[in-house]
Amino acid sequence: MSEEQKATTIFQLADQFIALANELNSQEQDVGKVGTAMRFAAARFNAFEAAIKSSDLKAEKDNALEWFTKEFHDMLSDNLDDHIQNPPKAAEEPKKDESVQVFNGQ
Repeated sequence: MSEEQKATTIFQLADQFIALANELNSQEQDVGKVGTAMRFAAARFNAFEAAIKSSDLKAEKDNALEWFTKEFHDMLSDNLDDHIQNPPKAAEEPKKDESVQVFNGQ
C-alpha cells in the first residue's frame, strides 16, 4: 500500500468529528448547542493553526481571517447545496435554547 493510500483524508477526519458531534447531540439533545461548540472548537483550533504557521500573526491576522473565512464559506455553501438536494429527516422539533442564537433566515 502506498503512502498516499495510507494517509487519512480530510473527509475521513471530518467524519470522525461528525461522529463525535452526533454522539454529543445524542447526549445533549440540542443540535444548536453542539453546532455552536463545534464552531467554537474549529475557531480555536484554526487560531492555533494560524499561530503555528505564521511568523508574525499580529501582522498577518487580517489575511488569516480572510483565508479561513473564505474556506469556511466555500465548505458551508457546498454542504448547504448538498442538504438542499438531500434534505435530512428531523426526528423531532429542535429544542429552544436561549444560550444559542437560532438561525431563522432573516
